[in-house]
Amino acid sequence: MKKGTLKQVLLITDGCSNQGEDPSAVATLAHQQGITINVIGVLENDQSEQPEGLEEVEEIALSGGGVSQIVYAKSLSQTVQMVTRQAMTQTLQGVVNQELQSILGAEKHVEELPPDQRGEVMEVVEDLGETCDLEVLVLVDTSASMHNKLPTVQDSLYDLSLSLNARMGNNKFSIYSFPGKRKPIERIMDWTPQLDSISSVFPKLTSGGITPTGPALREAIQQFQKKKNLRSLLSRDESSREESGY
Repeated sequence: MKKGTLKQVLLITDGCSNQGEDPSAVATLAHQQGITINVIGVLENDQSEQPEGLEEVEEIALSGGGVSQIVYAKSLSQTVQMVTRQAMTQTLQGVVNQELQSILGAEKHVEELPPDQRGEVMEVVEDLGETCDLEVLVLVDTSASMHNKLPTVQDSLYDLSLSLNARMGNNKFSIYSFPGKRKPIERIMDWTPQLDSISSVFPKLTSGGITPTGPALREAIQQFQKKKNLRSLLSRDESSREESGY
């Protein structure tokens, strides 16, 4: 099976979107384009009940083919790693199921295989999870209520980078915050293989304002397309230089 690139958006938020289009509809669009949307809803450490605003966390992830989790800020680091890994496995299982259907017939799934064959298929999934390339765009809610949680978000993303860099496959991360000053999102860190320098950019984040989750997700999806366009442009440029003998 061909090893491709898994593309994920990791949305970290603590509340309900309150401006713009429905984020679940945008997540559906992303999933159709091969981008998984994972969502982590963050509670205050002393918060005893889940606010209504976090109800949409599961809806967005479900629409985006991803994983969702509601978590207290103190447990954010391990949750970020777990959600990213779970979404990789879930996506790869989906790909394997499609392959099985093309080989064995319309409605054949991994779960229906005999135990020995199922074990072999899951080994393939695990191997692909370690060797495929991974692109994770982290989308951080910086509305006013997230202010106290941002240092924890910073630490958890650094831990995620360390955890995933133990894989054999290539990793690329980028970080955007929302709402932006002039656009729905603002770039904090461009695509990079590791998040070593996160501590220099995160303290500069300002929090406040509304929560335009739908428009922010739409802009995030477009970043993958821009990256792809840039890659093909550079590759065409390289080819033309080779042809002209430079």
